[in-house]
Amino acid sequence: MGQPAVTGRLVSINVGLPQDVPWRGKTVHTAIWKSPVPGPVRVRRLNIDGDGQGDLAGHGGEMRAVMVYQLDSYAHWQQEFGRDDFVHGQFGENFTVDGLADHDVCIGDRYRIGEAVFEVTQPRVTCYRVGLRMNEPRMAALLVAHRRPGFYLRVIEEGTVQAGQDIVKIADGPESLTVVDANRLLYTADHPREQLEKALRIEALSPGWQTSFRSLLRQADRPGGGNVGLSPAAAGPPPAWPGFRGLRVTDIRQETRNVFSIVLADPNGSDLPAALPGQYLTVKIASDDGGSALVRSYSLSGEPGAPTYRISIKVEPHGVVGNKLHEALDVGDDLASAAPRGTFFLADGQTPVLLVSAGVGITPVLAMLRALADEESGREVWWVHGTRSRDEHAFATEVRQQLNHLPHSHFHVCYSRPAATDRPGIDFTDTGHIDAELLTRIDPPRDATAYLCGPTAFMNDVTGALVGLGLGPERIRTEIFGAGPGITPGIAATPSAPPHAPPGPPTQGLAVSFARSGLTVPFDSTGYASILELAEACDVPVRWSCRTGVCHTCETAIMNGDVDYDPDPVDPPGSGDVLICCSTPRDDVVIDL
Repeated sequence: MGQPAVTGRLVSINVGLPQDVPWRGKTVHTAIWKSPVPGPVRVRRLNIDGDGQGDLAGHGGEMRAVMVYQLDSYAHWQQEFGRDDFVHGQFGENFTVDGLADHDVCIGDRYRIGEAVFEVTQPRVTCYRVGLRMNEPRMAALLVAHRRPGFYLRVIEEGTVQAGQDIVKIADGPESLTVVDANRLLYTADHPREQLEKALRIEALSPGWQTSFRSLLRQADRPGGGNVGLSPAAAGPPPAWPGFRGLRVTDIRQETRNVFSIVLADPNGSDLPAALPGQYLTVKIASDDGGSALVRSYSLSGEPGAPTYRISIKVEPHGVVGNKLHEALDVGDDLASAAPRGTFFLADGQTPVLLVSAGVGITPVLAMLRALADEESGREVWWVHGTRSRDEHAFATEVRQQLNHLPHSHFHVCYSRPAATDRPGIDFTDTGHIDAELLTRIDPPRDATAYLCGPTAFMNDVTGALVGLGLGPERIRTEIFGAGPGITPGIAATPSAPPHAPPGPPTQGLAVSFARSGLTVPFDSTGYASILELAEACDVPVRWSCRTGVCHTCETAIMNGDVDYDPDPVDPPGSGDVLICCSTPRDDVVIDL
């Protein structure tokens, strides 16, 4: 560009430290409340003196050191809401500016203010806290819909700044991708390939947004589907059929003393739609007391692409559904089943594969092993499994047979309590548990993609060990038993409770089944504005951030039924998914939570 030009003015510098704020019966740790500070202020690489963030996962850090919002947008929202009570820092911004409109500023633009130099890195991250500050729950969605998100700056040169100083543009960002364009590219359904490629050529774009755009680019030529840039839940293919359908039981096999398999087929003799290796099947059975049906999900353990499905179930002492299936199901019965689902599946590629499991967590990675063996893959495949003894070692012979088809396979099995008759070097290779010491000795390749399934503590330990060995976290994929961990940004931790019926006297309403939590409860439309609110009342682990249908953090598979949205999502979820933060049941629903 030519001579540096004054493009705006720094009107106010606003800072604030995190504080605990009561909200909906919870405590939010947030620094969304910013207040103007007089005089010169030092801007540093990670922050402005006197400022802080309550949730560093979504705000702050080098690429989000300074948040900017414009007086023009202040005027817009004052008119939109009919309010005249705004103060500088109202939108959680550090710099209130005159000029620098979102539709003019580009990612990578550089500006000098006082002694400091800044670079534009990304639009604002949408979350519920700006709505909390504004007392407007829809605010996260409105910022996107009205094309007024604001943006973040990285500090290129530290220095002192002061309100009233000119903002001087000293360099144009490459590719001329405006803040509004970048925001639309991620948060709406408009993801043209050329725009994604343009965005990824901008070195200044923050790593998180680069990751999202790369995910969208990989999906750019695949019609349909949801927003994989926002939610991994959208990566799976659409379900092969809606709701539940009857599948015929053609075989029941006892694999070990506490694990059995069920083979299911189309009652009409047709081939069942192919499932991806690693996906799961959700089944529904009647309850003994005549109440709501019982719903559970089990990983598919059979050969991917086979005309039938196989699920394998561990019989637990208090596992109501597993015990009932084990005791009452017979060959020839029909079992109500939803279509295969899940985003934990074997990805294409040529890099090494590390399959790590514990106990019945073997089931999804066994399907992956079978897929690799069926194609006689030349990839390096590492099989690492842990169980107590041969008496509980499910699919031992089958695994050996599959590994024989793989020329570059490695076999490691740990028995934690081997019996005197268990044969070292034949039945198992190691004693104890899969841990950092064992993985260090195995020394898997650092470019491997790891697939982990087992109890939560096991996967946390193995993930930490693999990261310690040098595998990037993005190369480690996990599938857990039961309900997953929640994502509730900024909410103070409270003692966890098992899922339960909502408090208060029983109510009437459409049935909402939380499949992973084993809970079915009525939806009281007078008490809850969304499925998310009902789940929270039941202590079902949930994931959310914006609560208005923008960020897709809450995107979850829906196995049965349909929902209504209020507000409508900015970008609809993937086929077979639902955004629980802004939806209510239209009929009885089954949700994968």
